[in-house]
Amino acid sequence: MSQGEEKEKLHVEEDEKHLLLDHNYDNIHELNHPLPSWWNAIFLVSVIYGTAYFFYYQVFGGPTLKEEFHTEYGRVLAAQTEFKKLNGVFSQSFYDGIVKNDGVKKGEEVYELNCMPCHMENGKGDVGPNLTDKHWIVAKGNPDSIHHVVFHGSEANGMPAWGELIKKDEVYQAVAYVMTFRNTFVKGKEPQGEIVED
Repeated sequence: MSQGEEKEKLHVEEDEKHLLLDHNYDNIHELNHPLPSWWNAIFLVSVIYGTAYFFYYQVFGGPTLKEEFHTEYGRVLAAQTEFKKLNGVFSQSFYDGIVKNDGVKKGEEVYELNCMPCHMENGKGDVGPNLTDKHWIVAKGNPDSIHHVVFHGSEANGMPAWGELIKKDEVYQAVAYVMTFRNTFVKGKEPQGEIVED
């Protein structure tokens, strides 16, 4: 049987007959489906990009991973510094606005979620100090100094820098709520730090 007759006996769709190859193995015939143009385009772009990438980093002295890390890390540090400069300084007017806008009640929620594990309910202290007496370790019992400790933390005393973890409003709300503990003298952790009089 000739190849032409074999082709006639094969079941090949009309629009695929031009793809049928003129050879077979064990009566298995092949269709030569070309790769789609979008695949060829992606492959070509990948080869060009890969070649350019290789020459840039291996031949023309592109930055190493360590150099790129230090560049990116420098940007992160600069952004953090700018953030602390803009938000890390206490604003009395902003604090007053927070207090007027139901800040104490909202601060209670912030306190329960973030501060209670160390300072316990009502600020009586546990891992962290008792916030209800006249003794203060870092802060001085006023909104300004409490904000500084909440925002910047106190590494020496195990206090995290909450300004990097919660929103600006939440920092001020937490301060407003902590101020309600002042001089309530809830029985709890023994006094720590120095006495600060009103």
